[in-house]
Amino acid sequence: MGFWLKKKIYFYLPAFKSRNFRLFFSGQTLSLSGTFMTQVTISWLIYDLTNSAWLLGLTGFLQFVPTLFLAPFSGVLSDRWSRRDLLMLVQVLGIILSFTLTTLIFLGFVDFRLLMFVSILGGLLKGLDMPVRYAIVIETVDDRADLGNAIALYSAMLSSSLFIGPAIGGVLLATIGAKYCFLYDSISYAIALLTLTAMRLQPTLQPDTPQINDTWQKLQEGFSYVYSTVPIRTILLLLTLHGLVGISHMALLPIFAADILKGGGGTMGLLSAANSGGSVIGCAYLSLRRQVLGLEKLIALCPVAIGMGLIAFGLSREIWLSLLMLVVVGGGGMLQVACSNTIVQTLVADDKRGRVMSLYSLAVIGTLPLGNLLAGILAQYIGAPNTVMGCGIVCLGQAVWFSRKLPLLTSWIKLKTNSSGELSNPATP
Repeated sequence: MGFWLKKKIYFYLPAFKSRNFRLFFSGQTLSLSGTFMTQVTISWLIYDLTNSAWLLGLTGFLQFVPTLFLAPFSGVLSDRWSRRDLLMLVQVLGIILSFTLTTLIFLGFVDFRLLMFVSILGGLLKGLDMPVRYAIVIETVDDRADLGNAIALYSAMLSSSLFIGPAIGGVLLATIGAKYCFLYDSISYAIALLTLTAMRLQPTLQPDTPQINDTWQKLQEGFSYVYSTVPIRTILLLLTLHGLVGISHMALLPIFAADILKGGGGTMGLLSAANSGGSVIGCAYLSLRRQVLGLEKLIALCPVAIGMGLIAFGLSREIWLSLLMLVVVGGGGMLQVACSNTIVQTLVADDKRGRVMSLYSLAVIGTLPLGNLLAGILAQYIGAPNTVMGCGIVCLGQAVWFSRKLPLLTSWIKLKTNSSGELSNPATP
């Protein structure tokens, strides 16, 4: 029975045949779930301590702004040095930060300034490791034909972490307190470090003379490559707009939980988990696909689902309807990000993978600081529901713009794939 089940899993999810990918998947799922749990917990505590929508938006801004500056340089590093070593370094730094915060919280030292400072340091770590996480996926699979499935499963891992972290965090917040959320995060970092240590990857060649001028040249090469490849540029621009208005509602969830829906920490956890639950459903579907062709049409539908879901969420005053709309928004958002990831990464040249994925990471989260800040400011003056509905209207406009680019994307994907729509040569520049 066990052999039959394993054979079925490997047939539908071939990336799991690779030992390195299994280790990477399990360790990073725990680590990222702890990270997202900490983000939700910090947001809830700051709003609980200050009751300020502006400070909530400012925290979201400070949390992501370091990523804006570090991600491109991290991409250069991941093209030059061992990606596993870079990830291990980030895990060690994360353990130090998380255990320090956990200790202070257990000692009773809870201050919104401390929480905002931790958010900034967490943003620095995300700026270092996000491009590396995307780029290392190709090293964890033994067969390049399994790369598309590995990328989809990575997106599912990200989604499941977004679901598991806030869901467990909501339970812990409502029962034994926020300090145990931070303890979970600390332990998850340690487990992720152990799984990275157990991976057996081929050594990465390093240049003999890594100069500062060479770093700037590599950065320019990455920007030029993306700019000259119009379909990639179009996808990254859509992701940038999505980061600005399609995700900023997450920074306002404490307001909806406490003021709109009249709930507490448990309600906050449910809202976060519902958004992430939709992401899991979307990526479960994507992980079973074998073709790249057709994903561009799915991307065009995602802003429609996100826009309509945000408008309905802003109008809702019932917990069940709010949860349902967040499932729709989360599913549409993660499908848009995951489909874009699959199209871009399976077709990008290997020698530019780290830099391109750093720009991809920048597009996904680089506008989040500004989006969170604007959402917090607007919520302070026009209310959180009106802010979310305005974001939904902008998302519908994105769908109209992107649909006009579909013929170009479809022809480009057909050119780079075989007649069945499957990837013909992932290494082709």
